[in-house]
This record gives sequence, structure tokens and C-alpha cells, in this order.
Amino acid sequence: MTPKLVILSAPSGAGKSTLCDRLLADYPELTYSVSCTTRPVRGEEEDGVDYHFISNEAFDRFEAEDAFLEHAEVHGNRYGTLLEPIRRTFRENCSMLMDIDVAGAEQVRSKIATLPADDPLRHGFVDIFILPPSMEELRRRLETRGEDAPDVIERRIRNASGEMARAGEFSYRVVNDDLEIAYKELRAILEYEDAVIGPENRTKEELLASIRKAERAQAAHLSRPQ
Repeated sequence: MTPKLVILSAPSGAGKSTLCDRLLADYPELTYSVSCTTRPVRGEEEDGVDYHFISNEAFDRFEAEDAFLEHAEVHGNRYGTLLEPIRRTFRENCSMLMDIDVAGAEQVRSKIATLPADDPLRHGFVDIFILPPSMEELRRRLETRGEDAPDVIERRIRNASGEMARAGEFSYRVVNDDLEIAYKELRAILEYEDAVIGPENRTKEELLASIRKAERAQAAHLSRPQ
């Protein structure tokens, strides 16, 4: 395998967290990216596990040193992904999985494009967008999980519409209607990109065929009367 930065983006409710958890459980050579934040710890969160909780002064220093791959301010709190942990992961011959929104993914692409041609990150990343089968299904999932008030759900739906309109910016798009089919497709993409070690040692041709088969299966599933 060749270490890669694997970017997964999706609107809330598309099932990205479930897919991420399964990937991390199945591929020990895949490490999860832990972001920095200036916001306080919430509940049972752990420093270094959920986030790296840092001061505004430390964030300023990292920003001045150009140490972030991407960073943003959300609701008065600052968030950022440091480059060095990714480089360290690459040196350990592992890939890194990053769960990030479409704006963050755009920042990552822009930053990587400025790196020297021989930098391992320059061509060492894969970006994948996870789509729900429809806006109606997305709304149903958000309402069923019972975590958000109606106004929050409406905001998530509006945000999802804008995010899904940018799905074409990603190298791969996976529709998560049937979770097992979506996961098989996702695994095939990572193995095809040599980002993980495939347990079955399939050839590039076999992996590409698996990706196409998953796409056809999803299309057939979506075309059936609901």
C-alpha cells in the first residue's frame, strides 16, 4: 500500500460516521484524524481522542507557523487539522481518515495543490462524498434518530442541499441507501487507491469491477418502487 489521506464528506444523516467506524475497525493500517479546537471539553470527551483541546494562543501560533492543513471558525470556536500528525502517520506506513465538511475538503485540496511536487501528500489523498438516496430519506433518518429539534432538522436539510450540490468536486461519490452495498463500494475504492491493505489481495481490475458492480446495485435498488 501507499499511505493516503482519505477524506470523507457527507451531509448530516447520510451515515458517514457508521461507515468511518467500520473502516477503522476493519483496517488497522487506517488512523483517524483528530482535529484541534479551542472550544471547551463537553461531557465525556477526551483530549487527544475526540479533539486536541488547545488555547487560542496555541491556535494562533500554529496558524502563524502555517502548521494547519485546514482550519475554520465555527460559532465562535476555532477548529483545525495539523499537518504533522498526517506526515507522521505516513512515515509509519499508515493512511489517515479525515471526516470533514465540503468547505474543509476544498481547503485541503487547495493547500495540497501548493505543496512541492515531491511531497507525499501532493498525490497521496483520496476524497469521497457520501450521499443519501434522496432528500426525503435524509429527512426521515434525521427525524427517526430523534437527536434534533424540528428547526435544527430544517437547517440540516438546507445545508445538505448545498453540500450535495458540490458532490461533483469529489473524486468518488457513494450513495448510502443499502449500507452493506455502500460499505463494499467504499472498501473497494480504498483498496483500489492502495490506501489500505486489501485482505483478499484483489487486482486493480477486480477492484474496479467491484466498484462498478456496487454502483449498478445501488442504481437498481434506487429504481425499485418504494
